[in-house]
Amino acid sequence: MSDPKLQEKIIDALKTVQDPDLHKDIVTLGFVKNMNIEGGSVKFDVELTTPACPVKEQLRTECETKVQAIEGVEKVDVNMTAVVRSTEHAQPVLTGVKNIIAVASGKGGVGKSTVSTNLAIALSLTGARVGLMDADIYGPSIPQMMGIPISSPKVGEENKFFPHEKYGLKVVSAAFLTKQGQPLMLRGPMLGGIIQQFLQNVEWGELDYLVIDLPPGTGDVQLTLTQKAPISGAVVVTTPQEVSLIDADKGVKMFQQVKVPLLGIVENMSYFVCDGCDKKHHIFRQGGGKTLADNFDIPLLSEVPIIEAIAEGGDSGIPIVMSNPESPASKAYKDLAGKVAAQLSINQANSGDKVSASFELDWKS
Repeated sequence: MSDPKLQEKIIDALKTVQDPDLHKDIVTLGFVKNMNIEGGSVKFDVELTTPACPVKEQLRTECETKVQAIEGVEKVDVNMTAVVRSTEHAQPVLTGVKNIIAVASGKGGVGKSTVSTNLAIALSLTGARVGLMDADIYGPSIPQMMGIPISSPKVGEENKFFPHEKYGLKVVSAAFLTKQGQPLMLRGPMLGGIIQQFLQNVEWGELDYLVIDLPPGTGDVQLTLTQKAPISGAVVVTTPQEVSLIDADKGVKMFQQVKVPLLGIVENMSYFVCDGCDKKHHIFRQGGGKTLADNFDIPLLSEVPIIEAIAEGGDSGIPIVMSNPESPASKAYKDLAGKVAAQLSINQANSGDKVSASFELDWKS
C-alpha cells in the first residue's frame, strides 16, 4: 500500500509548478490527472491546454525534479498530454471547430499567405487537428504553396463539400472554385456568398484550430468574415518598413473595432543572415514590428527571417517547415505556433472561459 502522506507531499510539490502563461499552478488548473503510486514509483499525466505548448518540456522537467526530490520517491514517470480548449462564442457557426485564427495584413506583399501556411502546418506537427481556409478571394495562392492541384472538391450530402488534405491539414481555397489559370471575377455582394459557403458548407469535421488566410486590407471580405465567423483571435503580419506598418496599423484597428481579440504581430522578412556570416542584416529597417506591438500593447509573436528556401518552398508546393524543418525560418514558425496557441489559452482564461479548477486524481496503490 502507498503512503497517504507521500501522496500529499507529491500534490504539495506539484502545487509549486506554475504554468508561466496562465499564472496558476498545475494542480489548481486541473492539469494533473491519472496519478498512480506503487511503492516508490510515481506515474501521472499533465494535461495541457494545447499540444503546441511552448513550455511543455520545461513543465515536465520541473515536475520530475520536484517529485523526485521527495523522500520515498524512487522513480517518476510524467506523461505530457493535451486537450485543446474551445473559445466560447455566443453564436457558434462551425460547431466542430474549437478555435478560429485569422491571419491578416494591411497590405499585400508582406508574406501573409506564407505565414498562414507555415503556421498551420507547425500547429499540425504538434499533434493538433488543423484546417486552413484560403479566403484571399482575389489572389488565392495557398494551393500553389501546398502543392494541391486546383480541382473541384468532393461533394457530400446536402451539397456540403470536403476539404482537400495535405501535410496533415484540411484545406479549402477560393482557387478551387475557378478553372485553373482563370481569375475569380466577383462583385461585392457575391463575396459574402462564397464566405458563407466556406463557413457553412464545408465538412471540416473536428478541428482544434482553423487558420483563415484573409485577403490583404480591410474591405468587404475581411468585415464579412469577422462578423460571421466566430474568430477566436487574429494575427497581423507586417514587414519592418514604415509603409507596411502604416497599413498594419489599420488592420489592428479593424479587429479592435469588430471586437476580435488580437493575438499579436508577426514581423515577416525581419532580417537576413548571409552565408558564412552570423550577423543579422536588417534590410527593411529594424524594430518596426515591436513598435507596432508596443503601441497597441499586444505581443510581438515572431520575427521571421528572409530565407531563399521560403520562396522556393512556396513555388515548389513544399512549405519550409516541411522541406527544411531545422532552418531558422522553420524554427521561427514553430515558435510562432506555440505562442499563438498559448495566447489563445491566456485569452480563454482571462475572458472567463477558465480551465476547470476541479481535478480528479485516480489514486492507485
